[in-house]
Amino acid sequence: MSSPPPSPAAHDPAGIAAYARIESAIAYLCQQRSGQPDLGTLARYLGLSASHTQRLFSRWAGVSPKRFMQFLTVEHAKHRMAQTGGVLQASLAAGLSGPGRLHDLFVNMEAMSPGEFQRAAAGLPIRYGAADSPFGLALIAFTERGICHLSFVDSDALPGAVEALRRQWPGSILMPDDGAAADLLNRVFSRPLAAAGQGLSLWISGTNFQIQVWRALLRIPFAGLLSYGQLAVLLGRPRAARAVGGAVARNPVAFLIPCHRVLRESGEFGDYHWGGTRKAAICTWEAASAEHPPDDEVGG
Repeated sequence: MSSPPPSPAAHDPAGIAAYARIESAIAYLCQQRSGQPDLGTLARYLGLSASHTQRLFSRWAGVSPKRFMQFLTVEHAKHRMAQTGGVLQASLAAGLSGPGRLHDLFVNMEAMSPGEFQRAAAGLPIRYGAADSPFGLALIAFTERGICHLSFVDSDALPGAVEALRRQWPGSILMPDDGAAADLLNRVFSRPLAAAGQGLSLWISGTNFQIQVWRALLRIPFAGLLSYGQLAVLLGRPRAARAVGGAVARNPVAFLIPCHRVLRESGEFGDYHWGGTRKAAICTWEAASAEHPPDDEVGG
């Protein structure tokens, strides 16, 4: 039985180093998956003992490296895309919200048009901070109305990420608050999300089409996967897969608006604004968590 990932702590070097090892392992397994490298081969690549490698994966993902590697395969991705697409189509045809309804209850998204955004941003106090997450250092920004930004960053790129946030919210007043950011990120990565308390609110801006796509992403269930084409069909825009992909790429709130769950038609993970290896890490972490949920998720 897996346990939830460790709580993030602001700039935790140990946590960041642990994810760096995991990221390196995932990149290697993605490159070598046709050869199905065994535990010893992976351990030698990482410069660790086999037992240490086993513990590293088990602590992070809750499953063995061998099982973890199975989640990285194209076959697994294709099966999951077909399964997720079928369930969503059936739910929508029946007039239901879809299997992502539980997620919807705990992630409320309030959206603004670009014009509303410009007016709202003037003089707006925004608190922000960086802390460790299961997928490396994360930068989060939030107002009284909700989370307005979440991204993954490398430690040496943090100053540039903060400057990008400043450009994203021109005229606002940015106030650093790493402590509150660490607490909020702990809630973001809680499993199950219901354990986060009263839920999480997002306050974001985008075009009508972008907001439509982001709302659709919220319907994809935890550990579910879709192709860009499937997402376009679910939106009633079957010929707009490229435009849908563009809107997915503009997602301002990583993880909570789960753009990582949209893959190429081939089953390859494809591009991700915060790195393709990180996308594979998130998807496989979710798959492992769904297979072996924490104790408080059993029977839920």
